[in-house]
Amino acid sequence: MKLFDPILAGATISERSIACTGAFIAVALTAATGFAFPVHSPLVVAPIGASAVLIFAVPASPLAQPWPVVGGNVISAFVGLGVAWAIADVTIAAACAVALAIAVMSVTRSLHPPGGAVALTAALGGPVAVKWGVLFPLVPIGVNSLCLVMLGMAFHALSRRSYPHRAAAAKAAALSAGAAAAFNPEDIDEALTQMGESFDIARNDLDRLLQYAEANAARRQASNS
Repeated sequence: MKLFDPILAGATISERSIACTGAFIAVALTAATGFAFPVHSPLVVAPIGASAVLIFAVPASPLAQPWPVVGGNVISAFVGLGVAWAIADVTIAAACAVALAIAVMSVTRSLHPPGGAVALTAALGGPVAVKWGVLFPLVPIGVNSLCLVMLGMAFHALSRRSYPHRAAAAKAAALSAGAAAAFNPEDIDEALTQMGESFDIARNDLDRLLQYAEANAARRQASNS
């Protein structure tokens, strides 16, 4: 059964149930925004499902914050349209759209995995992209993304979660008097540089996690001495 163990810390049954409920409500209401437009039908694109997973299942992820969701999706849609206009070969256009979307999202600090799917959809010219043409980045992509973020903020506020996520300071009561962090932010930055990898955790949350770990280690050593 270890195969089915959660791969993310904090992924309890109750936590995942809340995430499923939030995603259900948000995607349904986001799709319903189509009734406000001439199409008079549900209006939602597939990559929004991936955005919903991030917003409701891992709301603390830097990739799930409002700017990456809205900015990353909209920017990627524009990139995909531009590539489709400039490159006739579908295979090359698809590859360039995703690669350039990653580059532009990285520069604009809006990296959002579903943005790659948005760029690909725009470059391949699917039915929705063809229908809306140059408006595709705004309708439905922008409208869907903005609705999803707003609903995510409302839902997480009701469920008492932090979204947009802000790293809380480590509680003083949890840190023993003699267990002040022996490392500083520069040490963490250096460690990340030495490892040469990216992690799906905010820099401030990592700092807080290490402070708690160091305090717990200090208390354990003190109790064993």
